[in-house]
Amino acid sequence: MNRPFPRARCLTLLLCDLCALGPSVLKFPSNRFPAAPRFLLPLLTVNCELSTFLMNWFERKIRRYEHRRWTTDDNRRVQPFHWGLEHICGSPSDPDPGAFVREYARNAIESSRDWYAATPATDYRLDRENVLTFTSSIESPWPENNTVHAQLFPARETISTRSRGKRYGARPAVLLLPNWNAKWHGQNGLCHWIQRLGITVLKLSMPYHDRRMAKGHERADQICGPNIGLTLQANRQAVQDARRCLHWLEQQGYTKLGILGTSIGSSVGYITLVHDERVRAGGFFHVSTYYADVISQGMTTNHVWEGLRHHVTVDELREYWAPISPMPYVERGMGAGRNTFMVYGKYDPTMLPHLTRQMLDSLRRHGADPRTLELACGHYSLELAPFSYIAGYRMLTFFLQSLA
Repeated sequence: MNRPFPRARCLTLLLCDLCALGPSVLKFPSNRFPAAPRFLLPLLTVNCELSTFLMNWFERKIRRYEHRRWTTDDNRRVQPFHWGLEHICGSPSDPDPGAFVREYARNAIESSRDWYAATPATDYRLDRENVLTFTSSIESPWPENNTVHAQLFPARETISTRSRGKRYGARPAVLLLPNWNAKWHGQNGLCHWIQRLGITVLKLSMPYHDRRMAKGHERADQICGPNIGLTLQANRQAVQDARRCLHWLEQQGYTKLGILGTSIGSSVGYITLVHDERVRAGGFFHVSTYYADVISQGMTTNHVWEGLRHHVTVDELREYWAPISPMPYVERGMGAGRNTFMVYGKYDPTMLPHLTRQMLDSLRRHGADPRTLELACGHYSLELAPFSYIAGYRMLTFFLQSLA
């Protein structure tokens, strides 16, 4: 097929744009252009159908990629259901475990500032490889998980960052919280990007991940699994570990602090943000409402929901896991006035777009004004070009402006 002439391509794009805007722009004054609609409407129909076809084709391509990436992880297993009351100060022999968890969750939200409070660790240690270790404030049944690991990426000093430091007398730093089941070297590329711009990065290993993974396990199923109490404890531990990292950064002289989370790191990061006034800015890749909504509707958490669905309803699970969900704190207005930037995928099969829109609508109703960016990608495909470059550039610009 011959390539269309430039003028023809311009006409095609113009017609597609007009079609996308809607029928209101196609109302021509009948006294001036009586024949225009009859001439243009066939072209508009053809070009709009072509535009729709291409967008549908692109969406299908993204969704196939998401499914293909999901199936490459062959170590997902449906774990048995447990109430896990022993992880939240309860008794495994409680005759009504559901009522206990419901009351525990209600009290946790009511006193969330105490529930998520964390004092500085007494044993911070930074080794020669810039790996920070300290003892977690929560003691889990797995000793290897109780030592927190975080990788430090010191800012690379440039002429501009040196002049900013002299002018403002403070150093910026970002605490980075990776996605679920991220590896030790995961998101290091993003850390290098940020440090080149003169911002120090401290990347936290989430509970039960990489060096903190429980022996005999291949995945971090404790932080997101069909054990009700353990999932509550693990996510609470993640927030408290993050706050201990912030304590350490503050001790090192970093007073302009930001937080950057991806997927589950986004959930943990947002909860940390609203409970810690030291955090000036929060950037989040993929956002949603309730933990239970993601588990029950998301593609990558399908195996987790399979272990839960015969024992609890979605409404019950939403209530049980409310303390580790962003939405209760949004509805209490705790996000009002906080500086945030949220990036999400239009075709995300894990944190579904309609849940993201519910989250954003609720934020705005309760006094928050988040910056947002919707990209025509999914969950995994955010890491692909050009999406990764667009999202990375916008996120880095946000932190440069917010922590300047």
